[in-house]
Amino acid sequence: MIKEGLLDNPLFQLCLGIPWGAPADTTTMKAMVDNLPANATWAGFGIGRMQMPMAAQAVLLGGNVRVGLEDNLYLDRGVLASNGQLVDRAVEIISRLGARVLSPAEGRAKMNLNRR
Repeated sequence: MIKEGLLDNPLFQLCLGIPWGAPADTTTMKAMVDNLPANATWAGFGIGRMQMPMAAQAVLLGGNVRVGLEDNLYLDRGVLASNGQLVDRAVEIISRLGARVLSPAEGRAKMNLNRR
């Protein structure tokens, strides 16, 4: 679809850890990233307890991060999370890895999203 001009700079989301799907590990995420089109915009994420490890892995591989309750309900074992807490945890991980978190406006611009 990209070659045919039907999609211009699509966002790829690499979802890892779904049962009977791609496992949430470094090797799998790297293999998926290596098969994306050149200069692709992508985000990697894991479900459940692998949400934050896969967020860190996405940063290390040069991608973007996605977190939220739709993929994981817990902040820690047995501790229910809010979306805000998951975002705060991801921001801490991203910052400690030496990367920078984009503002909402920067994120929309990077993904070519128009605010209506």
